[in-house]
Amino acid sequence: MTSPVIAHVGLGANLGDAMDTVRQALRALDRSPGIALQAASRLYRTPAWGREDQPDFINAVARVETRLDPRGLLGALLAIEADFGRHRREGERWGPRTLDLDLLLYGDAVIDEPGLRVPHPHLHERAFALVPLLEIDPGARIPGHGNARDAVSALEMSNIHPL
Repeated sequence: MTSPVIAHVGLGANLGDAMDTVRQALRALDRSPGIALQAASRLYRTPAWGREDQPDFINAVARVETRLDPRGLLGALLAIEADFGRHRREGERWGPRTLDLDLLLYGDAVIDEPGLRVPHPHLHERAFALVPLLEIDPGARIPGHGNARDAVSALEMSNIHPL
């Protein structure tokens, strides 16, 4: 365990009752040892990204305070995903899922290790993550990319609908 750090977690789901799943996942985050939920965005309905032949996603972003190091926090996120029936398969990307938890930001850390990249490598290209991030942290910065507000201003946002 380390001293407290503010981290941001992206939540998404598009199988089953995705809205309920995301709400339950927020509660699961807050109940996880070493993690305290500080804020959560509204839920947003967004089209699939990467692979478009699937149902729309329900997305949100959570701001948490954690004493877990980045690997520990990632492990907690993966455990929550598994509790919701998500089992990641090697090489499978951007498909439908019961729950997806992404470590978007961990303080101002920049980490590039096998299995752990922070900030999330596509954060600056994903309006479905930036819009809810900016809702709860309007001054958010993406290390190596600058202000999140500048990043989102270059993206298409008309298909991101608050619920």
